[in-house]
Amino acid sequence: MIEGLIGKKIGMTQIFDEDGTAIPVTVLKAGPCVVVQKKTVERDGYKAVQLGLLEEKPPKKINKPLEGHFKRANVPPVRKLKEFYYDNDDIKEGAQITLEILEGCEKVNVTGISKGKGFQGVVKRWGFKGGRASHGSMFHRAPGSIGSSTFPARVIKGKRLPGRMGGEKVTVRNLKIVKIDKENHLLIVKGAVPGANGSYVFIKRADFKRKK
Repeated sequence: MIEGLIGKKIGMTQIFDEDGTAIPVTVLKAGPCVVVQKKTVERDGYKAVQLGLLEEKPPKKINKPLEGHFKRANVPPVRKLKEFYYDNDDIKEGAQITLEILEGCEKVNVTGISKGKGFQGVVKRWGFKGGRASHGSMFHRAPGSIGSSTFPARVIKGKRLPGRMGGEKVTVRNLKIVKIDKENHLLIVKGAVPGANGSYVFIKRADFKRKK
């Protein structure tokens, strides 16, 4: 069994339960993936498989090292590569991995890159209350005092200040699987998934336990 596979976020919608309750869900296109490389304890020091996401539009140009990497495994070139742990030694390079690896799984962990929001102030970035909005206040959305002057005469590390917001690696754990469409490689999970529509995500079984 492989820990997970690569996918893409399609978007959010809602479905209705039997009693009419609206459930917010995220639709993911999970796979199909292909095994580009298999790593073993004897040769590499750990067990993992390098998967590549097969897409409708493959990359037109790849560099020479990657071209040889794909040619050695006899697989088509792909844009996205990612390593996943495995506990089944029957896996071979060139094998195709689909949503079948999630059979019997109830929850998944999904990792993605959150939406970038650019340079933001402390009110939006950290949720600071800010000052009064009344006329003449002169203090509305500024951060205020950021430290003492005499001692320690510097800004303490980790101080919440304005800066770049978003665009970070985020993992949402234990998302419940609502539906699996194997024919169209669609995975529907309850709740939100980090990232913009069309961005790459890494889907992992929540019940997977790595064997050393």
